[in-house]
Amino acid sequence: MNLREKHNLTHQLTHDLGIEIVKGNYAIGSGLPSEAEICSIYSVSRSATREAVKMLSAKGLITSRPKQGIRVMPEHNWNLFDTDVLSWILSSKPSIQLLHEFTQMRVAIEPQACALAALQANAEQLRHIEHALNRMRDADNGLDDPLEADIAFHTAILEASGNRFFYQLTNFIATALQVSIRYTNRIKGVPGADVLKHQHILEMIKSRDANAAYQASKEILDEAILLIESQFVERTAPMPAMSE
Repeated sequence: MNLREKHNLTHQLTHDLGIEIVKGNYAIGSGLPSEAEICSIYSVSRSATREAVKMLSAKGLITSRPKQGIRVMPEHNWNLFDTDVLSWILSSKPSIQLLHEFTQMRVAIEPQACALAALQANAEQLRHIEHALNRMRDADNGLDDPLEADIAFHTAILEASGNRFFYQLTNFIATALQVSIRYTNRIKGVPGADVLKHQHILEMIKSRDANAAYQASKEILDEAILLIESQFVERTAPMPAMSE
């Protein structure tokens, strides 16, 4: 087996075990199968299994110690900023509460990112935001993917903020937006985002009006918060299944 094949097997095993953990198929505090058993169950080598265990440990899902075996950690130990962990949760057991908390985080970050972009985005970064907006217009006419275009718009603003910490969040935000945008659009009964409201954000950024850019972004996110809160039946209610 070459290094690439081993790498692919390791990542596939990490993915498979991660999904099983977040689904609750291995209870918190319980043990996973031993490395030897994992090798047998998933038909992988001992070295690939050990690497997968290390990766899951780094993501906070498990702990592996001599004589104690492999134990599943409580959810509050999981690294939700890890895009693998987040995508496993969103694909297996997303909840309205999780979506609500994610949108609250967006409210804390994205309006400020818009304000910063208004103050310091360069010409190329502005072109990237405008290109994403044009993709959103095309999506309204069936010429682009509405979800991908919407995500591109928001992540382009994070990159244009000039804040290195915001930039580091782009993959995390993009991963969660795959579910949250689709869900809120479904509540509204529309296939895509409100292009005019996003256009207003860009106009405020291009006019270098930080306060107006902040408020324009916050308006969209406040609407998303209200939509999500309107769907609460109980705080941990599972999200209804959504078709692709």
